[in-house]
Amino acid sequence: MTRVFITGTAGFIGFHLADLLLSEGMIVHGFDGMTDYYDISLKRRRLALLEGRPGFTMTEAMLEDDPALSAAVDACDPDIIVHLAAQAGVRYSLENPRAYIDSNLVGTFNLMEAARRHHVSHLMMASTSSVYGANTDMPFTETQKADLPLTIYAATKKATEAMGHAYAHLHDLPTTMFRFFTVYGPWGRPDMAPIKFASRIVKGEPIDIYNHGDMYRDFTYVLDLVRGIRLLMDAVPERPADGQVPEGDSLSPVAPFRVVNIGNSEKVRLLDFIDALESELGVKAIRNYMEMQPGDVPATWADASLLQRLTGYRPQTPMRDGVAGFVSWFRSHYAT
Repeated sequence: MTRVFITGTAGFIGFHLADLLLSEGMIVHGFDGMTDYYDISLKRRRLALLEGRPGFTMTEAMLEDDPALSAAVDACDPDIIVHLAAQAGVRYSLENPRAYIDSNLVGTFNLMEAARRHHVSHLMMASTSSVYGANTDMPFTETQKADLPLTIYAATKKATEAMGHAYAHLHDLPTTMFRFFTVYGPWGRPDMAPIKFASRIVKGEPIDIYNHGDMYRDFTYVLDLVRGIRLLMDAVPERPADGQVPEGDSLSPVAPFRVVNIGNSEKVRLLDFIDALESELGVKAIRNYMEMQPGDVPATWADASLLQRLTGYRPQTPMRDGVAGFVSWFRSHYAT
């Protein structure tokens, strides 16, 4: 059976990925630091759904704790490592940038060292659409330059892509970086817009809408996202023998390394997303229109054709269907 080591297993995406892999009969070892960046009880509730299931084990420790991380990877002896744990959040990076350096750079380095020692068949690491930064040529493709990050969060994620490429080249370590686009759905993080908006709407509190609502996002349903990760596990990059890369492929000419967008390939107006939330909740929002937040971008939009070429799949849940699924969970698990 395939052995998979997942960091961030108590997190939003890591929980859903572990659930999917366990349902396929894989052996999953989770690793998470359980920081208080947001309500730990939500992380505990996610973990409770995984603990006790056949094939699942868990280590609670920080990525920066190299001895603990190394021991956990050694005990698992994984075939594949999926690195999802990180200090997340664009806006929080304006308040506490050091947390991003410690977790996203030092922690990722520690994990790459463990992957190198174990000669894993595939190292998969999460990046973000935020790396496209000031780029305005949309939809974003993986072969575009992404050299103008607007936040420390985006800069650390771009740095992990560069670190991953170096390790792939030096150690022949097959590595896939996936760039996520505005993930939402059941069990989401409370610092993200869907739960923030829904919580305030049902309480009759105003919601803050930046750039006066002139914002567009490629909303990607979490179950579509983890399906994309699962299928990419089998799309292991290989170093091109002749240095030639197919047109449109982000494969490195000098390393078994590739970057892949995972997005819904649909640019959705933020106000339309709020309209859908209001419709599902049956409550109108009190809207507080504000100026653009520093480090934010007016739009993101993924070209997911490379994902489809590699796996035959692309995310496809319509926004309104995804919002309905999210609100159904919110009502039963989160509404107060």
